[in-house]
Amino acid sequence: MGGRVSHRRVVEVPSSASRTVTVPVVGTALLLIDVINDLAFDGADALIAQAEAMAKCLATLKGRAMGAGVPCIYVNDNFGQWRSDFRRTVMHCTAASSPGRRVSSRLRPTRHDFFVLKPKHSGFFDTTLDTLLKTLRIRRVIVTGIAGNICVLFTANDAYMRDLKLFAPRDCMVSNTTADNAYALHQIETVMKGNVTPSTALRFGRPKRFPRRDE
Repeated sequence: MGGRVSHRRVVEVPSSASRTVTVPVVGTALLLIDVINDLAFDGADALIAQAEAMAKCLATLKGRAMGAGVPCIYVNDNFGQWRSDFRRTVMHCTAASSPGRRVSSRLRPTRHDFFVLKPKHSGFFDTTLDTLLKTLRIRRVIVTGIAGNICVLFTANDAYMRDLKLFAPRDCMVSNTTADNAYALHQIETVMKGNVTPSTALRFGRPKRFPRRDE
């Protein structure tokens, strides 16, 4: 008796958009989604290994963004703890008992960063993110973080519906499986018209300096 043939479609990670892309500093924000994370759930071992490698790339990108003057916004789950604040979340996720401590420690926020606590998947749902982005006059966002096919994708979708231009560096987001991550990147690139250039090929363009009248 023959077995059933599977026709499941395989989505490959986009191979295009690998050339250098310049992102304007003014009007851009870097969103770090759920990177402060204890990753304490069954079957997380494979995700943790991927997330630790991703965190190195994202930490480098964040450093370059900060150096260029791009605001960095942590959009983080509150783990259902409505009495908690972000400092307490950071302490919990960087503790020695936290499986995600290496990721959280490498991407620990600084006093210069912004943060938004979210109750659901999208960073925009019932949060102040929309107001913050309008206050900062943001027109484009670089979405990064965990998990690519869930919270990052949901946030990217809501950003797209708000007419924000999207960048999703493919080396700065991870999902439970590489197939799930590839699917999320495919959706962002094809449906939301996002750019999935890896972070190593992103350059931040500094604002043009106009000479003073006495120069």
